[in-house]
Amino acid sequence: MKQKLFAFIAFLFSFLTGFCQQEPAVQWKVTTQRLDSQQYIITASGTVPAGWQVYGMNPSVEGLEPVSFSFDYEKIKPAGQVRYSGDSAMIDDPVFSAKVKVFRGNITVSQLIRIADTVPPTATGVIRYFMAKEMEFLANEANFETTLEGATVKAASGDIRIQTIDLANPVSQCGDTSLQEKSLWGIFLLGFIGGLIGLLTPCVFPMIPVTVSFFTRRSRNKALAVRNGFFYGLFIFLIYLSASIPFHIAGNVQPEIFNNISTNVWLNAIFFVVFIVFAISFFGYFEITLPSGIANRADSKSGLGSIGGIFFMALTLVIVSFSCTGVILGSLLVGSISEGAWPLTAGLAGFGFALALPFALFAIFPHWLASLPRSGGWLDTVKKVLAFLELALALKFLSNADLVMHWGLLKREVFIGIWILISIGLALYLFGILHLPHDNRDEKPGLIRKLLGGLTILFILYLVPGLTQSKYANLKWLSGFPPPLSYSIYGKENVQNKGLEANVINNYAAALDSARRQNKPLLIDFTGWACVNCRKMEENVWTQPEVHDYISQHYILVSLYVDDREKLPVNERISYTTRDGQQKRIQTIGDKWATFQAENFNQVTQPLYVVLDTQERLLSHPVGYTPDWKEYLAWLKCGKETFDRLK
Repeated sequence: MKQKLFAFIAFLFSFLTGFCQQEPAVQWKVTTQRLDSQQYIITASGTVPAGWQVYGMNPSVEGLEPVSFSFDYEKIKPAGQVRYSGDSAMIDDPVFSAKVKVFRGNITVSQLIRIADTVPPTATGVIRYFMAKEMEFLANEANFETTLEGATVKAASGDIRIQTIDLANPVSQCGDTSLQEKSLWGIFLLGFIGGLIGLLTPCVFPMIPVTVSFFTRRSRNKALAVRNGFFYGLFIFLIYLSASIPFHIAGNVQPEIFNNISTNVWLNAIFFVVFIVFAISFFGYFEITLPSGIANRADSKSGLGSIGGIFFMALTLVIVSFSCTGVILGSLLVGSISEGAWPLTAGLAGFGFALALPFALFAIFPHWLASLPRSGGWLDTVKKVLAFLELALALKFLSNADLVMHWGLLKREVFIGIWILISIGLALYLFGILHLPHDNRDEKPGLIRKLLGGLTILFILYLVPGLTQSKYANLKWLSGFPPPLSYSIYGKENVQNKGLEANVINNYAAALDSARRQNKPLLIDFTGWACVNCRKMEENVWTQPEVHDYISQHYILVSLYVDDREKLPVNERISYTTRDGQQKRIQTIGDKWATFQAENFNQVTQPLYVVLDTQERLLSHPVGYTPDWKEYLAWLKCGKETFDRLK
């Protein structure tokens, strides 16, 4: 399990850093030939880069797949094997230690395909193939799009850009001109709190006296102690900060990648499993550690009497503490990644700063150690309390996947019911009724554990109304963690209605048409199924009677879900050229509205609220998460008053 976990983490980071690498690749030209109304031959031709070779059909070599086509449209299925032609050769391959067929120079591959239903105007998909050069091996893929003759539907318009939007000069100056910067300090603070929690874990806290002892022996005078302590803390901080670099590289390629990662169904399912495993480890049933060779190699270098030695000592701390801090970092990663690279950097900076500061200060002022509590059973209690919290957090990842795919597995009341069971388990543990591995069964709970147990019981009582249909079912303190109120076992199937009197529209063109017919301004709500702050706005701000009534009476509301993985109708699946010249596939509802938001409003975070008039002019600056309902209402009124002036 440990090897698979760390292989997945390595794959995730290599996937992100791969965006910045310019690897050799075949430039494919793809065409199709129609055989009958449902069958086509798709052909891809290209030239293999000099010195490289593309593997052909080699069924006798295990793990070596031939060139293959995969299609975005689920009704297109390959039939039979891929056919090759071109400059082929049989070689003794050093990578697989076998005789294989490869292509150098020109290569052509063709595939028979069958379309079981509507024939789309174009076929889009991915060509996957393996390349090698001596001992260097690459798994490559290339996107393609080709026209299908005899399509049974016409292509829909791919016009996503609104030409009348002028972000710099809205009609009115009300609103927020610094959406992202506003939240960075808050995310930094959350990361800082996470770092402080990490300090109290059994993997980190006992390291403080060990570290101080090391620096005390190595520092000949006070000045040297200050220098060593400063660099030690700085390196801890920089190591954590550097973990966000791949996400900045990925963001330069495709801004919405953060939302795609954070709401990806399989990634959320994997994180659910990973966090369950972490929780079981925290309970004491087994221990997760990085491979010992990594820690040993870093530790062997930490004895160097130089800045380099201090760096490797900091690296050793980060590695050794991973089994306790990894789960906190994972929560931070998934919680902030949908907001973009800079919020993730802010969170990691806060975490690294909180972890580095005490180590640096104790290294500089070793006499402070006398004020620290001794390591003991209380650290094990902290770890096991964290285990219960991890179980609750794991459920959030499964809920994200459930909401995005509309499976209906974790309706709101089911989610809250499981949280109640987890909280009951935590309360029983804190009161000493439930025993876990390595617990001293003869030890009675202390005052702090009893107080925490009492707070847990109060939390359970707070959760119970969430199982009902009463007016107290809206657990405002937890908005964004459970599924929305409308995602309910009580038959509230219109999960996109958000409690407003009229049904919320989820299509921009239909909402604009309604706004023109009713002569009302258009309120665009860029939202997401897995968006915590979106739920906070809907359940804490929009439920205020003044806000609720004002939106219902004066606006046409359109909610556009940027993470909805439902496929678009086949004729609406297009390749779109963004304003910076990139080609982007629009395959799902979420693809369409995420691109719509990025192209027109230069934002990829949610929630984002925009007010337009019936001529699609921007009436005010867009605003993001605004927890003060009076401030949000003032912004709504400004947009409506601006609209009235333009009539």
